[in-house]
Amino acid sequence: MSTYLLVHGAWHSGQAWERVVPLLASAGHRVLAPSLTGYGDKAHLLGPEVGLDTHVDDVVRLITEEDLTEVILVGHSYAGLVISSAANQVPDRIAHLVYLDAMVPEDGESAIDVQPMTQALIERAAESGAGWRIPPLPELPPPMGLFGVTDPADVAWLRTMLSDQPVGCLRQPVRLDNPAVRTIPQTHIHCVAGVPEGITRRPVPETQPNGDPAQVWELPTGHDCMITMPDELAGLLLKLG
Repeated sequence: MSTYLLVHGAWHSGQAWERVVPLLASAGHRVLAPSLTGYGDKAHLLGPEVGLDTHVDDVVRLITEEDLTEVILVGHSYAGLVISSAANQVPDRIAHLVYLDAMVPEDGESAIDVQPMTQALIERAAESGAGWRIPPLPELPPPMGLFGVTDPADVAWLRTMLSDQPVGCLRQPVRLDNPAVRTIPQTHIHCVAGVPEGITRRPVPETQPNGDPAQVWELPTGHDCMITMPDELAGLLLKLG
């Protein structure tokens, strides 16, 4: 049995993994898909003080309080930053890092460094008067849709779980200064359909930090693959367990 810890991205909640969790669990694995501070059942905690460090603490606290080991830590989108810093704090508890259509940072980088278009979102929030919070991205014509989701019923369901994103999450830097974190195997899963204009993806180096060859898989769907292709995503994740 493996332990999968699935971390949602910006604006979303742990509910986003609802279709993937039972597929992994039915294969005999333990699966956790928490909502980060400010989202889902923790939406009432949303505030200007919430940042990347808050979400890293969420993940590290869950791992330590539940005494999780050999964790397959999956981060979607913005959560690539979260799982990176979390693994930096508890590398001995992490068996594998999975960057799911995610930001992949270097030490000291913020979301703005990894995905420069986030600066425009911060500026838009400031112009709106809110300043510290960024509303979810608007739905775009197919094939982009709402975070890559185009089915009307799925779009309606997705809207029920979206919350504003605190600016602090995008400004705070990742910490990757623990040499042990570089020994953790990594897998990158890219969603290659309907990528919106302005979104850039860094090339994955041919060699992982631990010296192994890069492992990159692709799914022919939009960004929220846990909603649009849960079976295929679960099949890939099960290869790591």
